[in-house]
Amino acid sequence: MSLKEDNEGKKRPHHTDLYVSIPQSCLPIVYHPDYNITFLGLEKLHPFDAGKWGKVIHFLKEEQFITDGNVVEALEATEEDLLVVHTKRYLSRLKWSLVVATITEIPPLLFLPNFLVQRKVLRPLRTQTGGTIMAGKLAVDRGWAINVGGGFHHCSSDKGGGFCAYADITLAIKSSNSLMSVLGTECDHGWDPEMDTLVFLFWRASATSYRVVARAFDMPWATIHRAVHRVSVKISGLLYQVVRHPTAEDLPRLGAHFARLAGSAAFNQVVGATDGCYVWVKPPAEAVPLSLAASHL
Repeated sequence: MSLKEDNEGKKRPHHTDLYVSIPQSCLPIVYHPDYNITFLGLEKLHPFDAGKWGKVIHFLKEEQFITDGNVVEALEATEEDLLVVHTKRYLSRLKWSLVVATITEIPPLLFLPNFLVQRKVLRPLRTQTGGTIMAGKLAVDRGWAINVGGGFHHCSSDKGGGFCAYADITLAIKSSNSLMSVLGTECDHGWDPEMDTLVFLFWRASATSYRVVARAFDMPWATIHRAVHRVSVKISGLLYQVVRHPTAEDLPRLGAHFARLAGSAAFNQVVGATDGCYVWVKPPAEAVPLSLAASHL
C-alpha cells in the first residue's frame, strides 16, 4: 500500500457509533469498566497504574458524586474511527505483539498471541479512545465533559509510545474540526470562519442569550447575532448533504444499534428517533392497532 493510498484512506467520510444521543439524566462523564487493564498481573510490570480509572470511579461513587446510572458508558472506537487519524500501516503493525510490547513498555507481551494482546490491552485503549471522542461531542453539547480515561499524548498518526497506542486527543480534535471542513473557510466579513463557528457552538451548547455569549467572547451582541445566523444559514444549506434517509443496506446496522442502546431486541426494527423532544401525534380518525401517544425519546 502506498503512502498516498494510506493517507486518502484516513480522509474518507465514515459512519461512527460514537456520536450517540446521551440522556439529560446522565452527567457528561464518560467511563467504562473495560478501561482497566488486568491480565495475569503483567500490567504490574509497568510503573503506570493500569487500573487507576476504576479507582477514580470507585472514589467518586463512595463520595456520592456519581452513580452507575448517571455516567455515560464509553464505546470502543472502531478501525474506521481510528483511520481518521492513523495510517492503515500503523494499525496493521499493532497486530504484532512485539510492536505493542514496545509501545506499552511491557516486554513479556511479545510472547503472547496477538489475539490476547488485542483483547486484554488494545481493546481497553480503544474504548478509552472512543470515550475521548464521545466526551468531545458532549463538551460541545453541554459546555463541559470529562473522559475518565484517555489522554494518549505520546501517540501520533503512525507511531505509538509511552503506553499510548492511539492518538485519542487528535481524533477528538479532528472530529470537532470536521464541522469546519464541511462549512468551508471562505470569509466575506471581519471575523474568520473559525471564530464564527466557535461562537455558534458556544451559543448552541449553552442555550443562552446573545448577550451572555457576547460577554464570554468580548464582542458586541449584534456581532454575535450575525455570527450565529451566518453559521445557521450555512448548516441549513448543507443539511441534506449530511442528513439522509437510510438505504436498505443501512437498516440492519441501524436496527442493531438501537437495540443495543435500548437493551432490548424489540428495537431492532427502529431506524430513527427524535432527539430529546416531545412529539405529539394526532391519531387518525379510523381505528388503528397501535396506540398513539406523546412520547419522550
